[in-house]
Amino acid sequence: MSPTASGRRPRIVVVGHGMVGHRFVAAAVERGLTATHDVVVYGEERRVAYDRVALTSFFEVGADALSLLPSGVYDDPRVALHTETSVVGIDREARRVRLADGTTASYDELVLATGAAPFVPPVPGKDLDGCFVYRTIEDLEAIRDAAARPRADGSKARGIVIGGGLLGLEAANALVQLGVEAHVVEMAPRLMPVQLDGAAGATLVRHIEKLGVHVHCGVVSTEVLDDGTGRVAGLGLRDADALEAEIVVFSAGIRPRDALAREAGLAVAERGGILVDEQLRSTTDPHVWAIGECAAPAGRMYGLVAPGYTMAEIVADTLLGGTAGAFTGADMSTKLKLLGVDVASFGDAFATGPDALELVFADAVAGLYKKLVVGPAGPDADGNPREDAWVLLGGILVGDASSYGVLRPLVSSGMLLPENPEELILPESRGALQLGLPDEAVVCSCNNVTKGDLLAAVDVDGEHRCEDLGAVKACTSAGTTCGSCVTTVKGVIEDYFGEIGKAVDTSLCEHFPLTRQELFDVVAVHGYRSFTEIVEAHGTGRGCDICKPAVASVLASQTGGHVLEGEVGALQDTNDAYLANIQRNGTYSVVPRIAGGEITPEGLIVIGEVARDFGLYTKITGGQRIDLFGARMEELPLIWSRLVDAGFESGHAYGKSLRTVKSCVGSTWCRYGVQDSVQLAIDLELRYRGLRSPHKLKGGVSGCARECAEARSKDFGVIATEKGWNLYVGGNGGATPRHAQLLVGDVDTETLVRYLDRYLMYYVRTADRLQRTAPWIESLEGGLDRVREIVVEDSLGLGTELEAAMARHVEGYFDEWKATLEDPEKLSRFVSFVNAPGQPDPNITFTTERGQIKPVNLDEPVVLGTSIPVGAPR
Repeated sequence: MSPTASGRRPRIVVVGHGMVGHRFVAAAVERGLTATHDVVVYGEERRVAYDRVALTSFFEVGADALSLLPSGVYDDPRVALHTETSVVGIDREARRVRLADGTTASYDELVLATGAAPFVPPVPGKDLDGCFVYRTIEDLEAIRDAAARPRADGSKARGIVIGGGLLGLEAANALVQLGVEAHVVEMAPRLMPVQLDGAAGATLVRHIEKLGVHVHCGVVSTEVLDDGTGRVAGLGLRDADALEAEIVVFSAGIRPRDALAREAGLAVAERGGILVDEQLRSTTDPHVWAIGECAAPAGRMYGLVAPGYTMAEIVADTLLGGTAGAFTGADMSTKLKLLGVDVASFGDAFATGPDALELVFADAVAGLYKKLVVGPAGPDADGNPREDAWVLLGGILVGDASSYGVLRPLVSSGMLLPENPEELILPESRGALQLGLPDEAVVCSCNNVTKGDLLAAVDVDGEHRCEDLGAVKACTSAGTTCGSCVTTVKGVIEDYFGEIGKAVDTSLCEHFPLTRQELFDVVAVHGYRSFTEIVEAHGTGRGCDICKPAVASVLASQTGGHVLEGEVGALQDTNDAYLANIQRNGTYSVVPRIAGGEITPEGLIVIGEVARDFGLYTKITGGQRIDLFGARMEELPLIWSRLVDAGFESGHAYGKSLRTVKSCVGSTWCRYGVQDSVQLAIDLELRYRGLRSPHKLKGGVSGCARECAEARSKDFGVIATEKGWNLYVGGNGGATPRHAQLLVGDVDTETLVRYLDRYLMYYVRTADRLQRTAPWIESLEGGLDRVREIVVEDSLGLGTELEAAMARHVEGYFDEWKATLEDPEKLSRFVSFVNAPGQPDPNITFTTERGQIKPVNLDEPVVLGTSIPVGAPR
């Protein structure tokens, strides 16, 4: 576009600075549009664009971490950004926008990125104090303030989310994070009715209810109840009892913000949204464009960020005058972690297409639901029919969405599925990961990046310019939005380099050209005892937050020294550095070891007295331990001293090491028990306590097949039989839950311990950094069979060596808390201010939960080495 008649450069005005508006500006800068145009952006929020997809993480990381423009300004001087500025009118004839302060601004091209607004059902009481929507950081701040209001009886606040869709469950997650008793009310008969079928929705409900969220499906909200003072008292339901609550969050969908367009006479769709053509140009005015949730291409609104990004890039390309793409629809696939549960829906998830068939795997016990929708493949390139050939049309995954990154790109790719496509969703199947994706398969739907785009970024005219994941992400934007495709992106790059014979970079980080396993072997061979020795001999630089904790873990595994000893202490992350778990308010939690869950009355009394005297919140964990929350840093040695004197030791809840070995009550008490599970759990926990490993370890021992200790959800689990013990390995309850698999059956106790020694030590030696046992086993060639060959059959002849390594660990174990208390140098780190030892940090805000009070004078210094009389308030 040439300069205007007045001689100035053409001006693009963007109304709205959310994720999509920001994406348009970024594309304009990256693709050279600002070389010929000025860009003026008006955003009504006081904040610049931020990641709304990760909105709930605001409570953990803060607003700055969510920002898409941390500096607050664009590097290009041709882009002018105005926040807290509302556009209230459009004069299309004069091509000017009117601002809230009465001033106007001219435009040559107008891009509307006004987004959408939460829909609030017209129920009586919707405007009461305590009613909120879930859309902005300010909304979350208001909900947080309401959640902090104490109830008269001291119990935690209660909150109701109206709407069980994607945003509704995110809102429920926010309430849970705030410590609010959460309820979800959904009018449809299941959660996420747009994405999930009935069985998948039921599986999701079971997961969420286990986390303490109360789900009410198939019910209609009639009114928000008033407590008589204008504040929320609960929610009335049709044909059901009312729910009591102090907080109501409306998350019943969104509506396009198209009022500005309507007032300007632009055509809108029947259900809202600005009508635009395939280039996102208004069907009414060729100089007005709409992108994101306010747009309605072909009359349809798209409520996900990925279609909005695609729209933004199409408009930027069109304004550049090149051959722009066309927006003809969008991939509405979604993969989310909702309240810790993996959920994914992609393609034709409801099998609505002709001749579509469903393949379903469901495991109610494990909480898994996986469905593939397949259809017959069309004729081949020569027009010949293909018998018994199937293609993937869509699917649903609940509880384990690890295969989403590979399955979703197969939809509409035309690629034939294996002869037995059900193998793609059956447990322990690696079939999906072995499929080669076609180049046109979209790997990153958020940024519309295909496998071909990734390969083009790696191989540019025969030169490998992007040789690692970070470089490819920076070049293509793949994996930079929701992150669900990162594993697939990495796999595509590594597979390509493997095919051309180029070594794949598996370096631990930029400072060490070694894997964790290679680093472990280097330390073992050379006998290194410090990070300095290792980095001088095998690395470069000063290290980083990736390699330092990894080296610290390797040194702890092999030397058995104190994790705070000398230089090693500086390598630890926050939790290991203070031998306690830091909490969101800056205080710490203390977890004494309670081996096998067995504890004496005297021990319970001491824990109770410590919790009372230091004003700590107490919680019995899922691993049969007692967690004490709210300790100041300088109080930790005082608390440890009381616990150590009573015979307790560190439970290592802060370390990448053994946490617990959970047990049922066993044959001593239970009428079904066939073995003494309690004693075995105690013996195993005391044997493996303090074992530093690539990731945390959990164990369980059940006294019979009823499995009350849930041993098969642990990294190692033992179940009693009439003949001895069955040993299961590789179970995890983490981000991708796994059931442990049987390694060996009906062995005696001595044999069981020998195999466990080998298994754990082989894991410690060979697993990758932060790799739990389940993915470690899957990463081994041969999987569980390979583990069995090494551990049980001793195929590598390592059995004696692994057992000896474990024996050295057992013999060298010491309690880190006690050792710290006995060393003045180590104790010196437990101060908030170096120049004022014992003075507490006044910036810490203590959490009061269910009536517990922190009976501490924050102005009173804490003196290490002093004791507090039992029962004496501080």
